[in-house]
Amino acid sequence: MNELSQAKERPLGVTILAILAGVAAVLSAIHALQFLGLFPIVIGQNVAVRTYISFWYALMYGLLVWLYIWLVRMLWRVDPAAWMFLVFITVFELILDIFSMIGSATWQDVSVSFIFNALVLIYVMLPGVREAFGTQS
Repeated sequence: MNELSQAKERPLGVTILAILAGVAAVLSAIHALQFLGLFPIVIGQNVAVRTYISFWYALMYGLLVWLYIWLVRMLWRVDPAAWMFLVFITVFELILDIFSMIGSATWQDVSVSFIFNALVLIYVMLPGVREAFGTQS
């Protein structure tokens, strides 16, 4: 009964966010395997030879896999902690995109990430989503 009631209270957009976080976890796992040298880097990435097998990058992408899996699980359960974490990560990525544009990156380099994170932030701030997570004041 509890699973059924949670499914009814979960907005469709939250389900889509959970699925997108799962896709991000899979992509992070692929990157981790690439930097361990277990999976070839063939999808249009310009990676220097010295960073092809890098434990540091593999460790960071492995950490992202763990965080995204945690986020998927919490979003699926409509946990208020997931809402706060998603807001924090989205704002953090927006700030990184802005600093990247101030540095050497161009708008074309960060436009997809910036627009996606801006739309996610707008969506999670909607009253219906905040109400579903129990964060409406």
